[in-house]
Amino acid sequence: MKLSKFGNKFTQESGILTLMDDLGEALAAGERMSMLGGGNPARIPEVEAVFTERMREMLSESGEFQQLIGNYDMPQGNRELITALVGLFRERYGWDLGRQNIALTNGSQPSFFWLFNLLAGEQETGPSKKILLPLTPEYIGYTDLGLVHDFFLSNRPEIELLGDDLFKYHVDFDSLEVTKEVAAICVSRPTNPTSNVLTEGELGRLNTLALENDVPLIIDNAYGTPFPNIIFADVEPIWNENIILTMSLSKLGLPGARTGIVVAREEIVSAIAGFNAIISLAPGSLGAYLARELVASGEIIDMSRKLIRPFYERKCAQALEWIRESMAGLHYRVHKPEGTFFFWMWLEGMRLTSHELYERLKNRGVLVVPGHYFFAGHDRDWRHKHECIRVNYSQDEETVRKGIEIIAEEVRKAF
Repeated sequence: MKLSKFGNKFTQESGILTLMDDLGEALAAGERMSMLGGGNPARIPEVEAVFTERMREMLSESGEFQQLIGNYDMPQGNRELITALVGLFRERYGWDLGRQNIALTNGSQPSFFWLFNLLAGEQETGPSKKILLPLTPEYIGYTDLGLVHDFFLSNRPEIELLGDDLFKYHVDFDSLEVTKEVAAICVSRPTNPTSNVLTEGELGRLNTLALENDVPLIIDNAYGTPFPNIIFADVEPIWNENIILTMSLSKLGLPGARTGIVVAREEIVSAIAGFNAIISLAPGSLGAYLARELVASGEIIDMSRKLIRPFYERKCAQALEWIRESMAGLHYRVHKPEGTFFFWMWLEGMRLTSHELYERLKNRGVLVVPGHYFFAGHDRDWRHKHECIRVNYSQDEETVRKGIEIIAEEVRKAF
């Protein structure tokens, strides 16, 4: 069978496909696999109880469940959730926005597919445009979203060594250039895979660069504030009409609900609604129904601050202690954990590549993600890309501790 260019593009090997396939296989394998590779959030009993009670209310209230399963929402997304989000952002943060500035999608991944290809790629006139990633490594899910090849420009980070076993990436502004081929600047905060949180100074400089070059700044806020607030510093969310802010209900504890949120200027939101209508008629409603009362009351912020952030901070501290115990004497560093639920481990000088280590760990029943998948736009060879792995610490304590011990055993063999 002969495929189109589009067909060939989206049937080739990709990092995100490998990640999701491995995650599915690990779920099927049950206790035989230690799932430290995927992006699945932890199951937090107190948070699950909130959503369980909300579901009970929906089932008991006359007609609400029937509305959920029996009606399409509008292409922009559920009106009640959008209205509640507008109220939350206006009242808590003073953002000057209305319903015309928010659209819902079937998860963040579709959000970025729409946004990237709306702005970058082949143009009506002039040369093709690209998405600039000012700090890589960046999210694995961006890499294959472009409809054309050579879709990204990316910049190597500055690396700051911290103590004996930590380090931190910073934007290298001296080498960062916003050329005429840039359609938009994109960052995640906190960053998946590294847990890096761009400083307010870095974010401010990127915002200024975007404004000076008349391109939007896209901020992927999937783990950030105000919800789910898996960010271990007290920072304020930022938005203006030149910023496209994306959010999600997945890391709140609803990955299966597939609900993404885009906050942007009106013409961007209108385009997202058009994509939704053409591709899927309307976004799914389950996440919106589960979350809208929490958003309207502000409980979603309190839940994120009091339950979700402390839960992951405790797990992070414990898992980092296990890493230090298991890998004592080895040449390793971990990116300073500032958010998300990942460790980004740098194994400088390892004889194996991260992909070879990944295969060895997979054979031992431990799933991680090899680092080279996270460097979209890096055609140049850089050893660092092949010396890093991403490790998810969100699973239960026994799984995480066992997985870390096996990682340490295999890393010892790799030096």
